[in-house]
Amino acid sequence: MNIILLDNIENLGNIGDLVKVKAGYGRNFLIPQGKATLATPENMKAIDSRRAELEQAAAEELASANDRAKTINGMELVITANAGSEGKLFGSVGPIDIVQAFGNVQVEVERSEVRMPDGPIHELGEFAIGVHLHTDVNAEVTIRVVAEE
Repeated sequence: MNIILLDNIENLGNIGDLVKVKAGYGRNFLIPQGKATLATPENMKAIDSRRAELEQAAAEELASANDRAKTINGMELVITANAGSEGKLFGSVGPIDIVQAFGNVQVEVERSEVRMPDGPIHELGEFAIGVHLHTDVNAEVTIRVVAEE
């Protein structure tokens, strides 16, 4: 399936690029979310005329993400969890817990923006967690998991 991108998509392309994707990805994700449109001659002409408008919107999104990254980068969050005597947690600390910790300090982060490549945290200690704010903007946060008193 050939589509025209209306947004910068990581590992796929930039605004106005003509790309070939699997039909399900295009039909079920990119087109319904407004990130792409079918590659027809009429749509290609329309995209050429709207390219400046789309690039302006993308630049505003990038600026907003950079501002959020300045706020978040280097932040240290403390999460209390129920733990055993050996430092193992009863349960785990996942993206939902991290989003709640951000909410406690009045910083808004979506669950989908939290990157935990090693999976949920199962022990006490300090951990570096990535926050993916935009295709070009990432921030790093330190999560300190401490035992409940």
